[in-house]
Amino acid sequence: MKKFLEMACGLLSGTALFAIMALTFFDVGGRKILSQSIPGSLELTELLMVVVIFGALPLVSQRGEHVVFDSLDSVLPEDVRRAQGIIVHFLIGAALVALGYLMFKTGQQFAINGDNTAQLKIDKAPFIYGMGVLSAVTGLVHFGLMYNPAPELAEGEGAAL
Repeated sequence: MKKFLEMACGLLSGTALFAIMALTFFDVGGRKILSQSIPGSLELTELLMVVVIFGALPLVSQRGEHVVFDSLDSVLPEDVRRAQGIIVHFLIGAALVALGYLMFKTGQQFAINGDNTAQLKIDKAPFIYGMGVLSAVTGLVHFGLMYNPAPELAEGEGAAL
């Protein structure tokens, strides 16, 4: 399951990031060389950023690469840190699954209303559905981390404060 998550989410967010890069390159090039911008490039970039962020979120959680405030960890007993980890992962998991549900419901409402982007008229519902699904997947990752915590990052590798 871990390999599938890494492959699917990595491919999704990597492809979207590459698309943003290519879109920006051609948009800027078109403006400088042809004095013509790509219509709707801002909208496309915004939608692709949603894909990058929510596509990478399960991987960041799985690898324990979030910013961490750990100044008290050195003075807390191992049992307390373990209990704290379980509680935190449970609360984050529950919040993300609930958020995923709410986003999915919002996507349904967007689909019913036919909401789309202003310039290119791209349907917003699939993006909201994707945000909901990926939020829920991230929540499930945190539930899994309750039992199998992410490996500790070596000193200097993480963004711990």
